[in-house]
Amino acid sequence: MKRIATAIWNGTIKEGKGVLNSKSNILNNLPYTWNSRFSEGYGTNPEELIAAAHAGCFSMALSSELGKVGYNPERIETQSAINFENGILTHSHLTVKAKVPGITKEVIEKCAREAKVNCPVSKVLNLNITMEISLI
Repeated sequence: MKRIATAIWNGTIKEGKGVLNSKSNILNNLPYTWNSRFSEGYGTNPEELIAAAHAGCFSMALSSELGKVGYNPERIETQSAINFENGILTHSHLTVKAKVPGITKEVIEKCAREAKVNCPVSKVLNLNITMEISLI
């Protein structure tokens, strides 16, 4: 299986602008610029997309781990906060809120640790990953 995305950049690094597209068309001329990456300009940036990918992948991995031990989650909400310092991704902090009927804090924490290690996006990121989890 291959997943495909394309970036088109026009112009200089600071004055230019780009768009991101995906084969699925979910990303369809999604804008990004110097300001959206290094300031608060309109558009997305690679780090935000990595954070979204990490949050989504982890949520699915946690659901899988919970299923392996007999729990069916009602809701898993994961936020990934990616630190980008001096041109390097240094850290992803996962904040997880899960609604899983009948589960204990110990079991969800064990499943979350497994999910963090086994999530394909966690495996590809070369950075420190921390996590906090709470039951809702």
